[in-house]
Amino acid sequence: MRATTVCLVVALASPALGTETHARNSTYYNPILPGFHPDPSCIFVPEWDETFFCASSSFNAFPGVPLHASKDLQNWKLIGHALNRREQLPRLAETNRSTSGIWAPTLRFNEGTFWLVTTLVDDDRAAEDSSRWDNIIFKSGNPYDPSAWTEAIHFDFEGYDTSPIWDFDGKTYIVGAHAWRVFPGILLAEANLETGDVGEWRAIWNGTGGTAPEGPHIYLKDGWYYLLAAEGGTGLEHMVTMARSKSIHGPYEANPANPVLTNANTTNYFQTVGHADLFHDATGNWWGAALSTRSGPEYLYYPMGRETIMVPVTWDDGEFPVWSPLHGEMSGWAFPHSNIGVDGPGPLITDGDAIDFEPGSTLPAHFTYWRFPIPGSYTVSPSGHPDMLRLNPSKLNPTGLNGNYAGPDGQTFVGRRQQDTLFTYSVNLDFSPISLEEEAGVSVFLTQNHHLDLGVVMIPANSSTTWFPGTNNSASSSELIPQLRFRGISDIPVPDDIVIPIPEAWSGRPLRLEIKAHNMTHYSMSAGPADALSQMQTILEVSNAPVSWGFTGVILGVYCTSNGYEGSTPAYFSKWRYVPQGQFRN
Repeated sequence: MRATTVCLVVALASPALGTETHARNSTYYNPILPGFHPDPSCIFVPEWDETFFCASSSFNAFPGVPLHASKDLQNWKLIGHALNRREQLPRLAETNRSTSGIWAPTLRFNEGTFWLVTTLVDDDRAAEDSSRWDNIIFKSGNPYDPSAWTEAIHFDFEGYDTSPIWDFDGKTYIVGAHAWRVFPGILLAEANLETGDVGEWRAIWNGTGGTAPEGPHIYLKDGWYYLLAAEGGTGLEHMVTMARSKSIHGPYEANPANPVLTNANTTNYFQTVGHADLFHDATGNWWGAALSTRSGPEYLYYPMGRETIMVPVTWDDGEFPVWSPLHGEMSGWAFPHSNIGVDGPGPLITDGDAIDFEPGSTLPAHFTYWRFPIPGSYTVSPSGHPDMLRLNPSKLNPTGLNGNYAGPDGQTFVGRRQQDTLFTYSVNLDFSPISLEEEAGVSVFLTQNHHLDLGVVMIPANSSTTWFPGTNNSASSSELIPQLRFRGISDIPVPDDIVIPIPEAWSGRPLRLEIKAHNMTHYSMSAGPADALSQMQTILEVSNAPVSWGFTGVILGVYCTSNGYEGSTPAYFSKWRYVPQGQFRN
């Protein structure tokens, strides 16, 4: 019975697979999960009302491992997160470096249980230090119920990108990418997913010669074991490759058509294509999901980072699958009938925000922290401040201790992913700082060492660098006054700090802070009185290149900090708005 279930769920090995033609093509657009949704793993589960599920990596973001579901491959809804409670994986609080945290997950369904296998990576540790890789397993009987996801089950493996396989004979295996700087290769071991016990790890394939063979998955189909991998690193040389064998242990024969999917050495707007997964729909047609970056080969402006794309795949019996080339507009297999009836607390991936923090409400499911939130620092509609979100300040600002670490006390920051090329994000701020360096504001946050902030801060009047036209210049005074301050941090140059005294006419009034992406390369950051938006002033236009880096994508959000001092004044935010205004796909 186990082998039958695996065939149906993991491979659905049927003569009909891949034989339907493109006679009834569908037109759709990539990315299917825009914004910070890298390393996708997707499955089709007939037992759950013929629903598609996709998981993606989250690094230091919390809740971690977002899960999206769709019944029509067109409308994707956030249904929750596999990592949603601190006690599931307490060590996420200790990660050091912005490239650490939860790397690629693999989501699978077998005999009524959802399994998610992934790696918590301490990327600051030496390449040869096996403790940098903490491989873990979560399981759930109900992906829509956050409490159903278990605490992490740990297993030993000196590597990452681990993925489970259930063989025809009832045995269970895990395949993974060995730490490539030690030695590159795809390894396999028999495993007990309930306990984390694993057998001897053995190399089964070394890839085709590209850097860092990783992201492996194995599919059972037509008497073959098909091995999917990524090579070339997650940059412009990224590619998808395949091999197959008659035995799960190998030897594996490389596909002569490798790489099966890549945009390396092209002028395509979608670059870095790789780290893929294969799944089928109810009619037996196959699809491939992968990550990609909308950067063009220049690879300079890509603040949304690595996103999830989908391409149709033709997989004839006994043959290697043939992947369609990736473009922004795609023609593929006929979709299921349109159906947005997916359970879960989150929004559809294309939705904007109009959040008013009503009494009795909680923060939306798609709101994101950096590591675990500080208990008590986020209060919806506190006494005396209905329809507001109160943030209590952390000593650390968005940069943290050193741009990589935040210690046990964490940072007061919460946001939502940038999911559109063009958008307007804005929020009201009611903040009355009283002591030195108390600050609250909005951030274009990629990582602790890559972010752009605009806030209200209490600092000496003589800190000003400029003034709004028609306002008083009190630069000679050392008196503490509230000022607007822009500052940023990145591995490439960012504009100098801008410090502007808040005009007396705005004093004592809530301010409206706004971040707007009005083209592919720049944000504008603005401020003005919330009750007189005609008086909004643009503080600066700033390139998004400083937040185009690494493994994650921009999170737009709010913060409150004492900047290492003893300040304790809270900030109150209201009328949170995120308005999608366009996607660039070519």
